[in-house]
Amino acid sequence: MTRLTARFWIDAYLARLRFQDIPAFITSHGDDTAGAVLVKLNSLDGKARAFHRTYDLMSGARKWDELAAGAEAEVDAFIRRQRDFDPDLWVIEVEDRQGRHLLDEPGLE
Repeated sequence: MTRLTARFWIDAYLARLRFQDIPAFITSHGDDTAGAVLVKLNSLDGKARAFHRTYDLMSGARKWDELAAGAEAEVDAFIRRQRDFDPDLWVIEVEDRQGRHLLDEPGLE
């Protein structure tokens, strides 16, 4: 199976969010080809969640798992530690009071 580049996937994800009128921003630009992607969901109430893509060990399918949740400052600190560990990491911040991130939609796994 051919893998999409990180940049291609991010551009498609941002376009899908724009189509749903969900604001999103690239806050850390990682490696265009193979950088890992972390998505921060900012619910604009002082809380946030961070997601990363992983594999389901049973099925081998790709999925998004929550890495951190809580006060936005705590999630931001977690993301900074991840960036220190992996400078090729992309970070996308999604801002939505309803908690929509679209990561559970087909084609975004």
